[in-house]
Amino acid sequence: MDRQLTVMAVHAHPDDEVIGTGGILARYASEGVRTVLVTCTNGEQGDGPGGVKPGDPAHNDAEVAERRLAELKESVAHLGIEHVELLGYRDSGMDGWEGNSHPDSFWNVPVEQAAAKLAALMEHYRPDVVVTYDETGGYGHPDHIQAHRIAVAATESTGIPDKLYYTAVSRARVAEMFDWMKASGMEMEEFELPEDFGTPDELITTVVDVSPYVENKVKALRAHASQGDSIFLLQMPQEAQHRAFATEAFVRKVCKVAAPDHEDDLFAGLRV
Repeated sequence: MDRQLTVMAVHAHPDDEVIGTGGILARYASEGVRTVLVTCTNGEQGDGPGGVKPGDPAHNDAEVAERRLAELKESVAHLGIEHVELLGYRDSGMDGWEGNSHPDSFWNVPVEQAAAKLAALMEHYRPDVVVTYDETGGYGHPDHIQAHRIAVAATESTGIPDKLYYTAVSRARVAEMFDWMKASGMEMEEFELPEDFGTPDELITTVVDVSPYVENKVKALRAHASQGDSIFLLQMPQEAQHRAFATEAFVRKVCKVAAPDHEDDLFAGLRV
């Protein structure tokens, strides 16, 4: 009997699993691949009821974490994720927030300490493929950067994953998407993106078709109802959502097997 393939996604907060990797997790789960989600923090620095932000006297970190972890449970059910591992670190908040300096925040945990916990999970699950953020964390979030650091360190120390990928947002695809929405009459002025937003397309090695799982992603995103960051995506017309969510892009950083330069499958070179 062939050994079951395994993919492990390493994310910073509850809800991060959806946008960049929700499609591949749902797709591979449906194909019989073992899916493992590692969530590094409990999301304490997210919005409280009514959108209350950290620093507001009404913001209760423990209650926010409890709610966000409950939302995570619902989200992974929509995506069919088989295993969820919580590292349990404290959310550090956005870059420059007071939470960055909290002694228990994920950002302040020594990389080798957190990487050791992740390495133990890699030893347990033996992932063929690991997916995480790039060295900027996608947009500079301290916890995303820390998740990247520990994923790279654990991959290197264990030598287990055959392939390591960073999530990517195609710069050309984003521009095309915004042009299409404007042409469709959607109000886009307040959502203008900087020219350097996203990943240069020449760096992208892998684009996976996840179009059959767009609705799974939308439902998973809705599950994280307490967080206002995704309201715009959920308010987009169905056709726009499909255009935005139908593919997921990645930059391959480690590959120990023979695989094409440009892939449409994270397991290219690994399937028998």
